[in-house]
Amino acid sequence: MCESVDSTRENGPAEGAGAPAAGTAGESGAALELLVHGVGGTTPGQMLDDPRTVRVTGDDIAAVFRRADDADAERRPAARRDGPVPEAYVWCNLTSGNGTRALWLLLLPFMVVNLAHWMRPTAHGRRRAVRLYGLLVRLAALSLTVLLVAAACEVALDLAAWQCAGTRACADRHSWLGFLSPENSDGGWWSAPGRRLALAALVPAALTGLLWFLSLRTWRAYESQQPMDHDSGPEDDGGRTALGRPGFWYSRRLGARLRAAHTAAGLLTVAAAVGSAAARYDREPGGPAALAALGVVVEAALAAGVGAVVWVVCRRGRAERRLDAALDRRLVRRLPLAAVVLLGLTLLYAGWERPGWQSSGRLPGDATFGALALAQGLLVIVLAGVAHRLHLTDPDRRAAMRGLAGPAVAMLACALGGVMSGGVSQRVSDWLDGTGTSVPGPPVLLTWQASVIPPLLVLVLVMCGWLARRAWRIARAERAAVEREYPGETGDPGRTRRIASVRAMAALTDRGPRVLAVTSAATLLLGAGALVGALTTDKTPGDAAQGSWAVVHGAAETAQALGSWMIGLGFILFVTWGRRAYKDASARRTIGILWDVGTFWPRAAHPFAPPCYAERAVPDLTWRIATWTRATGGRLVLSGHSQGSVLAAAAAWQLTPATRRRVALLTYGSPLERLYGRWFPAHFGPDALGSLHREVACWRNLYRSTDPIGGPMRLPGDCGPDVDRPPLKDPLAYGRTDAHPLPAPILGHSDYQADPAFAEERRRLLARLRPEVPAPRHTGEPGGGAPE
Repeated sequence: MCESVDSTRENGPAEGAGAPAAGTAGESGAALELLVHGVGGTTPGQMLDDPRTVRVTGDDIAAVFRRADDADAERRPAARRDGPVPEAYVWCNLTSGNGTRALWLLLLPFMVVNLAHWMRPTAHGRRRAVRLYGLLVRLAALSLTVLLVAAACEVALDLAAWQCAGTRACADRHSWLGFLSPENSDGGWWSAPGRRLALAALVPAALTGLLWFLSLRTWRAYESQQPMDHDSGPEDDGGRTALGRPGFWYSRRLGARLRAAHTAAGLLTVAAAVGSAAARYDREPGGPAALAALGVVVEAALAAGVGAVVWVVCRRGRAERRLDAALDRRLVRRLPLAAVVLLGLTLLYAGWERPGWQSSGRLPGDATFGALALAQGLLVIVLAGVAHRLHLTDPDRRAAMRGLAGPAVAMLACALGGVMSGGVSQRVSDWLDGTGTSVPGPPVLLTWQASVIPPLLVLVLVMCGWLARRAWRIARAERAAVEREYPGETGDPGRTRRIASVRAMAALTDRGPRVLAVTSAATLLLGAGALVGALTTDKTPGDAAQGSWAVVHGAAETAQALGSWMIGLGFILFVTWGRRAYKDASARRTIGILWDVGTFWPRAAHPFAPPCYAERAVPDLTWRIATWTRATGGRLVLSGHSQGSVLAAAAAWQLTPATRRRVALLTYGSPLERLYGRWFPAHFGPDALGSLHREVACWRNLYRSTDPIGGPMRLPGDCGPDVDRPPLKDPLAYGRTDAHPLPAPILGHSDYQADPAFAEERRRLLARLRPEVPAPRHTGEPGGGAPE
């Protein structure tokens, strides 16, 4: 957690701290080390090892700090002969904050499906297939918005207003529904079924409006910063990575279009839930002809609105080769406005007086949720086919799941949406219907979906057992490695076991693709089974299993009962863990990496996903690097830890080629290859990292075998040894020594700067940089010098 962005400000920013006269600095060879922290954040004082710091540039959200004594270091070059001037870019307030941000975890399906967009395999020259991949992910994301709003409609319209308010036994237990009950209100005005539905429709409509408002507000707060504009020449693109394109970190036009389309889709879903119930009654024999005709018109208008929304989502993807600053103002304004007007007209139509209309049974929700589940399954299967073809075009042996990680993640997003919808509906139904006999309950498909949670958890437990056994076997093998690394010192079996166990647990990160593959495949099969079971039996799992073997019936009843309770417990754990992650730095380092990976990427598929912090952080870093090197002509080491190394690499790609050749890159505990290179091969694959190595002046990477996040870059050929230093010793000393009289800790992912290798590699990088001229590619010094 970022405890304080301000630290100690002495009279505010130092005047001219970042912009001295170019000639003076250039002649003196000014050197700067720009530090970028990782997951969990830290304070400027901790990063700079000095409690007295000043803010050079930035605001309370993200800023650059220096030691107070270094505020005007460029004007006093003789005072810094012992090393570079350290600066700290503190961005932790972009991802940390008060505990209310834990509620963003409820948008987890949206974030996960947005990740699937960026997980496509590398494919050179397959532009149509790449566009089709993005289109399929956007359609899957749209289905999740419809699913969320449909679940809200199920709770508010069907369970509360239609079933419970229309049943006297249920309405008696919930007095707040009394004015909607025909018996309890003596036929009051609001007790008519259509008016009940119209009033309850305000709940999902308000939810849709809230999502629109949060998406717009977070875009203005986090993603509205324009990056430094530059031409997208062959050296910036070259088919290697899109992260160097001018418009990659700024997609105002696409974001606004998707926001308008998803908002309209949510409102149209509410209108369809209300209007279809009224139209179904009007079509019955003996109904008013005028209302029946009006129902046909309403349904036709809703179908046209759905077509318009799908067209907007399919029509346009990301424009990364230029700043996507233009805005389709008419579409962005008129599409949600038309949906609001259509919703209002639908509510008026449903609220019209219909004598004899009484609520019974369920609203027609089974077909809706069944169609959504089927459409999502088909989209994921087609997406897997496209991803497989892309992977075959340019195979990457390090890519997770052979290029199928994106479809697998999209499957998990759809499963999360379905399980959350089914679990919440079942939990609310159990709460409203205390006896379990007064109301029919949610659609049977949602009950089936909630019932698959227990068997899925059993599978997760089995995989956890497999991982534990794998860790035990790795730990046994690592004991011999520890003894070789500390020859003549390994006389403490307990110490050896601890070191080997930490290394074994760190190695489990590389088993992530296999775990995802098994989980996503099981999810697809269980989801298909739930859909088939609901459609063929039209009964809940417990009722469908009646008459079968006792063990089968008991298992079905248990899964159905546990499913709804587990989803309620899951919501509590989600919010609790999320709040702890925002408040507790240690918890954030444990689970924050997954969240920071998810919110690193722009909202290219789902506009209601949590905001992308990199659309603020990457332009910040790019502007700071470019302006400092232009003003001083000096040397700059871009030093990134963990997620900060990813931001550093993204910022380096955004620099002009001339500026990039003046920057040295120092990464430590970096997930650039181990996580991003494997899971996002199109943007961080071997070609992309190789191009980064060629285009910056020099690059060194530090990692430990005990680090579960960081790892080597594994660049091919001579590039690999040039970038990767051999694994650092951890712990620095096995037992007590003169240098370490107390037991040295096992550092794992933290405190890389405490290792003597850090200062050594930084010194070598600075030696390879030269003021005002590109750095030589080979100096003959150990540990440095890549071949041309």
